Amino acid sequence: MSPQSLEQFLHQQIPLSRAMAVTALHVSEESVQLSAPLQPNLNHRATVFGGSAAAVALLAAWSLLHVRLRAPFPSSTIVIQRQSMSYHRPILGTFVARAVLAQPADWPRFLRLLTRRGRARITVASTLHYDGKAVGFFTGDFVAFGGQ
Repeated sequence: MSPQSLEQFLHQQIPLSRAMAVTALHVSEESVQLSAPLQPNLNHRATVFGGSAAAVALLAAWSLLHVRLRAPFPSSTIVIQRQSMSYHRPILGTFVARAVLAQPADWPRFLRLLTRRGRARITVASTLHYDGKAVGFFTGDFVAFGGQ
């Protein structure tokens, strides 16, 4: 999947991504990078609203699973079960969320469970970057349904 096709999919299927002006920078089986500008995500302190930052981090993580599952399980449903977000610095401009599997070695087991039981859980991590520095960290447990 190309960054352009992922971005178009997100804007059509998850309208919040369009309102937040999310762009897809990089898409691969190993990672997804999404970006968002300050202006539509502004808070009253002229920094990025924490909810916007968390949403982009979550969206990058969800997108990684969407990209990885679309070939073996095109009709699967992916939902967030639990998440944690920490912020280390204010974000004053365009920021990037880079998502990767928290434990890549868990992927084969995840696929086996999805195939056998029709549902499986896996953890994805996203790091927020601004001005060349890591400024926030997201961890989310996602559940996929419909593998049978």
